[in-house]
Amino acid sequence: MQLNLRTDYALRMLMALAATDRTLSIDWIAQRYAISRNHLAKVAQDLAAAGFVDTQRGRGGGLRLARPANAINVGAVVRSLEHFDGFVACMGGKAECMIDGACGLKPALSGALEAFLAHLDGFTLADIAADRTRLLDRLTPQPA
Repeated sequence: MQLNLRTDYALRMLMALAATDRTLSIDWIAQRYAISRNHLAKVAQDLAAAGFVDTQRGRGGGLRLARPANAINVGAVVRSLEHFDGFVACMGGKAECMIDGACGLKPALSGALEAFLAHLDGFTLADIAADRTRLLDRLTPQPA
């Protein structure tokens, strides 16, 4: 199983925001992680729509966490960005299967997915960004 790139970027963006009390611009985050600003802008929209970040337009604008890092559940972030119904064709209910009803794959994969998400539910953003000082040090360019 692999999370999509949008979820990866979202988690990185949230960790950067959790590492500081400042408002961070998408440009700042994109530059520090060396990833596309355009991709991050779309991810920021998703995170704002899901209520994880607040956005502020204009000069001095940017992103901030919408609530404390210890109130943002990692499992909830992943659920808001991933589409697990296509994990295998039969899970989405769109594909007809010749062995439906006799196959044990769908319940086995559903159970694995539930266990994966339940594990992530045990973590908050504060947990995964606990070493704020080291996170910020790694994201801040050092003088040459």
